[in-house]
Amino acid sequence: MPDPAGAAPEAAEESHHSPNKESFAALALGAMGVVFGDIGTSPLYAMREALHHTRHSVSSELAVLGVVSLVTWALILIVTVKYVVFLMRADNKGEGGTLALMALAQRSLGRQSTAVFFLGVIGAALFYGDGIITPAVSVLGALEGLKEAPGIGASLSTYVLPASAVILVALFLIQSRGTASVAKWFGPITLIWFIVLGGLGLYHIAEDLSIFRALSPHYGFVFLVKNGFIGFVILGSVFLAVTGAEALYADMGHFGKTPIQAAWVFLVLPCLLLNYLGQGALVLAHPEARINPFFQMIPEAIYWPVLILATIAAIIASQAVITGAFSMTQQAVQLGLFPRIDIRRTSETQAGQIFVPQVNTFLMVGVLILLFAFKTSSALAAAYGIAVTGSMFVDTLLFYVIVKHMWKRPTWQAALASGGFAIFDIVFISSNLLKIPQGAWLPLVLGAVLVVVIWTWTRGTQILADKTRRDSVPLLELSEILKARAPHRAPGTAIFLTSDPDLAPVALMHNLKHNKVLHEKNIILTVSTAGTPRLSDDERVKIEPINEDFKRVIVRYGFMESPNLPKALGLCRRQGLKFDIMATSFFLGRRSVVPAAHSGMPLWQDKLFIFLMKNAANPTDFFKIPPGRVVELGTQVTV
Repeated sequence: MPDPAGAAPEAAEESHHSPNKESFAALALGAMGVVFGDIGTSPLYAMREALHHTRHSVSSELAVLGVVSLVTWALILIVTVKYVVFLMRADNKGEGGTLALMALAQRSLGRQSTAVFFLGVIGAALFYGDGIITPAVSVLGALEGLKEAPGIGASLSTYVLPASAVILVALFLIQSRGTASVAKWFGPITLIWFIVLGGLGLYHIAEDLSIFRALSPHYGFVFLVKNGFIGFVILGSVFLAVTGAEALYADMGHFGKTPIQAAWVFLVLPCLLLNYLGQGALVLAHPEARINPFFQMIPEAIYWPVLILATIAAIIASQAVITGAFSMTQQAVQLGLFPRIDIRRTSETQAGQIFVPQVNTFLMVGVLILLFAFKTSSALAAAYGIAVTGSMFVDTLLFYVIVKHMWKRPTWQAALASGGFAIFDIVFISSNLLKIPQGAWLPLVLGAVLVVVIWTWTRGTQILADKTRRDSVPLLELSEILKARAPHRAPGTAIFLTSDPDLAPVALMHNLKHNKVLHEKNIILTVSTAGTPRLSDDERVKIEPINEDFKRVIVRYGFMESPNLPKALGLCRRQGLKFDIMATSFFLGRRSVVPAAHSGMPLWQDKLFIFLMKNAANPTDFFKIPPGRVVELGTQVTV
């Protein structure tokens, strides 16, 4: 099982929203576009879907008051109390998110916990399940406003699906060029979007001021009791209003805790509440508006500007999810959960600007399949939510570990702190499970596939590491042997990459066996991942002299960083280890893995592991090693 450590951007690079470099207002504004994009597009469809299930159950008035009450208290209890007040206190050196929380929980335990590890894996897998639905439901939900366009809506309805596809394909295609040039507009545009949401809500609240009764949890409770099982089903639609809440925690490292909290409390939450209250007041005054309350609340004079703004907000929300998937993949690779993947930087100055081609293609294909399979945002909403609720439940369970072991609280306090959140999570998970026949099975299947992939990769790498350890010679023992029988010396420096710094690397043994030479200087280099997001230059490199022939160098990265070995080795000069990188040979061991039916993993898993190994990124590219300085020596091993 890999060490859940954490990585950070290169020491010379700053996070793309460094709290030290930007003002508080700029950080809060930046958070608007990245953190709140998903939850900010929920008003497009959340009320519509919740009211859809109430048509024949209770009176129209109680249905509206009950749904608005449930949405209000879901925003308060789940987003504000759980994430903003409590979970954002459990940060890993300023970073949040499931994998950062997993690494923090492992560190607080002081040992490797299989349960915590698998919780992190499940949470990460569910994140991708959510990420593949969000762009489709957000963009489609916005463009469905074309159907409500004054006078010409009926003639435009046939263009909704193809227009959504064109926008989403264009969005994925521009990812390789980076989004730094347009990202600066995300915050201001999303700020305008929230102001418009709040303004539309205020405009319609005046139609029926009695909607303020919905602020009382009493109406939500009565509504659930009178609806019985239908009320339980409706909770799955109510949860749509809080999808994206986990982004507050996951993106904490980009903007800082306080700017995100301030933006939520003083602007985002009030605007969302005003909009939901306004939709409720509109439906109370005009019951026919329940079919699509958001677009019915837009005055005809400003319909097209608001529709265009809604579409841009949906694109920004989709971009935030795509960027989050790239960041999650980078963390997973650094933590050893995934094979090495081609991760490209799209900005010389902003460390957070990365592009992962395989993930981008996977998401684009998945989103387009969803788009044409489900065709409407209502159908997609049935598949939406289960992955988010599962991911939130994982956060709650990991939070228990943090409270008990890192904050040193008694078990009863830890259970009380996380137990209340767990009740809400379980209720919403149970409600969303009822959507499985309508499409909620999709993110669960996707998450299960990713869990199998991660499990196979981590198990396979552990088996290979154990076999290598059994078959290898300790480095100290080899150095004594070489003293007794000195091989021929080659000029220059040789760097041997290995995952275990205490053992003689396979490439070194092959070099001695077949070439019968030893370089004048030999560096045994190990790259490891720390339990924190970022490391400073002073923490990056550790040099341990073994004897006059060998030096052990350990290069460490946080789980948010991309390795760059030449740059890291340049830091060795500060510690007295000097060599010319262009007169140095890097020796890499390449293992040819063959399946074994009666040892290690089952045969099908062996074949999956071999497939993952063959498709992993070349270590030369991954570690940014000059290609002309690399020598690869192979060996065959079974799993």
